[in-house]
Amino acid sequence: MKKETHIESRTNFDFVRYSQVWEDADLLIEALDLKAKDVVVSIASAGDNSFALLAKGVKKVYAIDLSFPQIACCELRKAMYRQLSHQEHLVFGGVIKGEMDRLATFNALEMPNDVREFWQNHLEAIKKGFMSQGKLDRYFAIFRTKLVRLVHSQKRLSHLFAPKTEDERTHYYDKTWNNLRFKLVCKFFFSRFILGRLGRDKEFFKYVEGSVADRIHDRMSYAFTTLDPSKNPYLQFMYKGHYTDVFPYALRPENYEKIRTSLDRIEFQQISIEAFIASHSDKIDAFNLSNIFEYMSQEEMDVLYTALANKSKIGTRYAYWNFLAPRSSENLRDKLGIKTSQKKNDLFLLKDKAFFYSKFYLDVLGGNSEVRDD
Repeated sequence: MKKETHIESRTNFDFVRYSQVWEDADLLIEALDLKAKDVVVSIASAGDNSFALLAKGVKKVYAIDLSFPQIACCELRKAMYRQLSHQEHLVFGGVIKGEMDRLATFNALEMPNDVREFWQNHLEAIKKGFMSQGKLDRYFAIFRTKLVRLVHSQKRLSHLFAPKTEDERTHYYDKTWNNLRFKLVCKFFFSRFILGRLGRDKEFFKYVEGSVADRIHDRMSYAFTTLDPSKNPYLQFMYKGHYTDVFPYALRPENYEKIRTSLDRIEFQQISIEAFIASHSDKIDAFNLSNIFEYMSQEEMDVLYTALANKSKIGTRYAYWNFLAPRSSENLRDKLGIKTSQKKNDLFLLKDKAFFYSKFYLDVLGGNSEVRDD
């Protein structure tokens, strides 16, 4: 029997894994350096970063995903941008505190029939605020409500996120927050077994080696000390369960109207990236590839990357993350003319507020001198 290799054949895409995107859109937008004429392909996930790209005024965003539930998240978000105010959007989604009859609001939103049918079968998620009800988001809620509270008080949590200098952050984290109990909680909760069972999927770790928990804890420590937690929406939502005065790019008030008035430029499709590339005739200017390469072998990545390059033009940019499994275009750079700068990629990663990832890559097709190492 032929061995299954593609992620769609090894795992279940029949439910919402991510109701928000846990990747830093500010970093993505800076790296891709988008222009008004650009056509972009973006891994859809829950839609946040695809909408963020749209806010930059690009010509077209094709947001694609294997999972219909993820497409349903995106289409619901699209209806919210079209019909709700910024405040209503956040309250309906459940990412800020506020009172609303979410079911009545849902019933008034216009969306495709198959999307409405999906959410009518998941009305509990709508009632609770669906943007906090994905599998990974509920996993973080368990961490926040069941485990962190066993280790630290609300007063300590508030102090953790209060504005401080880097020295003050480091001192507080090392001396107060990162105690033995917190380390043990992280060791347990971010283990490969627990994260694979409750947060992601065990198949997403097929190509991962080493301790998952240790690497997440190290990156989290960096986010709490070198980066500023008071300005980090991803950390704040993970530990508080809502946003206060800092938001991811697509949820910021100054970007809301830009997205609303550009909704005709974004198209969501349930399709694999391989199938999309095979069926799409026009050249692409930029790709937001999330961390899809981690879900395949290096050989499979090389095949897909070659297909992407064949549908690209000189100067096309490819942005992608590594969470735990190392994947890069190194094998293909000479063959395809791909240029990347490890120095600049490392600098990008140092800014990454969505702190989970171990590597970030910006590749450019055709030798753009701006990304070469000095």
